[in-house]
Amino acid sequence: MTPKKHGGTRGSGEGARPRIKSSHEKVLEPGPRRPKAKPAHKTPRPATPRIGVGDHRRTVRKARPAGELPPQPDRDGAWSAATDSARETATAIAVAALDKKAVGVEILDVAGKVDYADFLVIMTGRSDRHAQALAQGIEESLKRKGKRPVAVEGLPHGAWVLMDYGDVVVHVFQDEARQLYDLDGLWLDARRLPVPVEPSSQD
Repeated sequence: MTPKKHGGTRGSGEGARPRIKSSHEKVLEPGPRRPKAKPAHKTPRPATPRIGVGDHRRTVRKARPAGELPPQPDRDGAWSAATDSARETATAIAVAALDKKAVGVEILDVAGKVDYADFLVIMTGRSDRHAQALAQGIEESLKRKGKRPVAVEGLPHGAWVLMDYGDVVVHVFQDEARQLYDLDGLWLDARRLPVPVEPSSQD
């Protein structure tokens, strides 16, 4: 009986034994390489906006109070999607700002145009201290009415203070920042609510 040798050939018609590779040896497999499959095209998601001094927007819409009536014409006969509670809050903010000698107070009706507020209240402070005093005066006045801001940003510097009251967003600018960001021009097509001519003596 003849012993078989390693690496030898078997009977006729059979190929050579496969070579045993060592742990440190790289063996190339025969045959053409398959091209890598390209990943399926995906539509990029838009960046999620966040609230901040650089971008005053939110993705979540505040829930309207239970039992709120559907949009109705206001005193001027113009239709608006804004709620009565938001209109009262915006007016109270304007009155509080005028009490602190705010300049250029505007109440912009943006209901139905954006999903984060019904009104924007814009005003100008003559200096950083005046802007800070306006923001603090608004917060104190509305606190007495049981309304507190969801967030306040930019107060330490006073160049642009943002106050978030849910359906009403307040922008307290210094003159240079107001001209730079030009929210008045950005919302040129928004309807302006009448601003109280004289500041109120009581909240």
